[in-house]
Amino acid sequence: MKTLLTLRQVKLDVGFLLCYNVIVNGNDNMINRPGLTSMTVKKRVTITQVATEAGVSTQTVSRVINYHQNVAPETRQRVLQVIDRLGYQPSNIARSLIQGYSGTLGVVGYGLEYFGPSRTLSGIEQQANELGYSLLLSLMRQPEKNDVEQVLRDMLSRYVDGIIWAMPEIGNNRDWIQQGTPQLSVPIVFLSMEPHPNLSVVAVDNRSGGRMATEHLLDQGYLTIGLITGPLDWWEARQRQLGWQDALKEACTEDHLVVEGDWTAESGERGLRQLLEQRPDMDAVFVCNDQMALGALQAARQMGIRVPEDLALVGFDDIPESAYFYPPLSTVRQDMVELGRCAVRELGCIIEASQQGRAVVEPRTILLQLQLIIRESSVRERG
Repeated sequence: MKTLLTLRQVKLDVGFLLCYNVIVNGNDNMINRPGLTSMTVKKRVTITQVATEAGVSTQTVSRVINYHQNVAPETRQRVLQVIDRLGYQPSNIARSLIQGYSGTLGVVGYGLEYFGPSRTLSGIEQQANELGYSLLLSLMRQPEKNDVEQVLRDMLSRYVDGIIWAMPEIGNNRDWIQQGTPQLSVPIVFLSMEPHPNLSVVAVDNRSGGRMATEHLLDQGYLTIGLITGPLDWWEARQRQLGWQDALKEACTEDHLVVEGDWTAESGERGLRQLLEQRPDMDAVFVCNDQMALGALQAARQMGIRVPEDLALVGFDDIPESAYFYPPLSTVRQDMVELGRCAVRELGCIIEASQQGRAVVEPRTILLQLQLIIRESSVRERG
């Protein structure tokens, strides 16, 4: 008999909820073959059966499995022996209904095929595991959509203790917050969005990163610095553009050499050609992610432009491959794993304070700092 673990996607109005199904492939003939035994499904043992076998009440069994102190040692031992003998497994759902928490965090995400979101989810999983939480993941295929009620209802119906909204801020997909956050019985932490005084937000300091990259190019002596942005309906892309503008304004140089990309290498290649058509004497470019920078490097090679001798490039993200571009790419490193971990820690603090009856954790914005990684693509040789 062959057992397959498959991934099933349950379609929602605005996304997909990831669930796991175990499918057993077999047929009746397999059961009777020599050397094979049939698989029987054992009926679930109930707390009432445990109580009857141990000669105690169901309340006593509940106290034992929930580690209450007011149970006599000999009674506790007898109940534990019966639990072990019968193979009793407490129901997490039932326990969550009784105790008011489930030990599960909901995560609403997008774009796991991309570097940043996948690394963020990895950080969420790592920190959740360390803190003893399980995860319920819902993926939204259209992040620009604003209809979130179905996703929230589905999360709450599964008794999550809190939600991490790991969706990028795109266009008006945060309008539902401005219109009044739906009545939620659990806390929610938002990732990668504009700070809001009444929300818990965790993000990287994209504006600082854009400024850092541009100041590095200025320090290297480059004067005409273009920009290939991400899609400007993304908050993160606009922040990186503002950082570029901040540095150029302080240096009293022009800040209008801008083309808009879409995060892909193809748009980076196209963007560099467009910038050079505007200003053939452009000597540097800040590219707002490493994938677009890869495309820009390709365009430079095709046009016979040497990097960094004729044109310097700085990217953003520090994807693992960026050190192996030709030439190796200078870039702004953002720790997306730590972004996910930080979100779980913040949500865990809020949940723990509520469970323990402590003072409410006030909403705040946490901005993670970035690191400039200098490689060959932006370093000008000093004569």
